[in-house]
Amino acid sequence: MFGERAPVQRCQRHQERNVIDHLHEQEQQIVRGRMRAAWALDDHERAIERLRILARELDRSCPGAAASLREGLEETVTVQRLGASERLRRTLSSTNPAESMIEIVRRIQRNVKRWQGGDMRLRWTAAGMLEAERQFRRIIGYRDLARLAVAVEREVATAPTQLTRREVTETVRV
Repeated sequence: MFGERAPVQRCQRHQERNVIDHLHEQEQQIVRGRMRAAWALDDHERAIERLRILARELDRSCPGAAASLREGLEETVTVQRLGASERLRRTLSSTNPAESMIEIVRRIQRNVKRWQGGDMRLRWTAAGMLEAERQFRRIIGYRDLARLAVAVEREVATAPTQLTRREVTETVRV
């Protein structure tokens, strides 16, 4: 719906794991705690600043961890920037719920031995999603979803329009 202007929230758990994998055991708990403390802040700018400070400190001891932290750093605090409630942020800061559904779909599709076209794939994907639906629980903070949707729409509406390559080509032709 929003195309390339859609705000992206990166999975904080994956980001944390990527950074921690670069560190020595004795540093892991401290860095994990500092990252989580920054992500727990309501203030988007303060969260980014704390993560950048941590990255500068890691530059000296472990440049790989610092680089990993910087990669997509701002996308790990998108839900804070949009003003999502703490409860909703807890749900949306991880891709684990979506990954769980995808894994159930894969497990269901393993039963298929001979694929016969795209329609069959769609039917089995739908069957897997219906199976996964049985395990769905209410999103923590679901009451705040409408407010988040308004924030996303406001951000997209005020974001500078960037033409896609195809749009640029069509504009040049005219």
